[in-house]
Amino acid sequence: MAHFAKVVDGKVTEVIVAEQDHIDTLSGTWVQTSYNTRGGIHYQPNTHTPSEDQSKSLRGNYAGIGDIYDSVNDVFYKSQPYNSWTLNTTTWQWDPPTLKPDDTNIYKWNEETQNWDKIN
Repeated sequence: MAHFAKVVDGKVTEVIVAEQDHIDTLSGTWVQTSYNTRGGIHYQPNTHTPSEDQSKSLRGNYAGIGDIYDSVNDVFYKSQPYNSWTLNTTTWQWDPPTLKPDDTNIYKWNEETQNWDKIN
């Protein structure tokens, strides 16, 4: 069994688990997606440990409902979260103009100041 995303006009509208034989009977465009692929890296199931075999990495990211499917690059990625963020075409994830602080605090992006606000 594998995960498949239904794509309509470049947007993911549904994600199911099925055999390829079943997908072949469905109407519309269905594209396989990997539950263990994030940021262009395939991870061992249920871990944050990259797999030794990166050939399993599939289409940039696991597809979710509302995500974008770029058929030219054959990748899935989220919609742009903020106007100032840019799409990283290596990871297929959105990068803020300022890196989030790497500490134990919780931060929220502030689009007006284009910086990370610490949440108390």
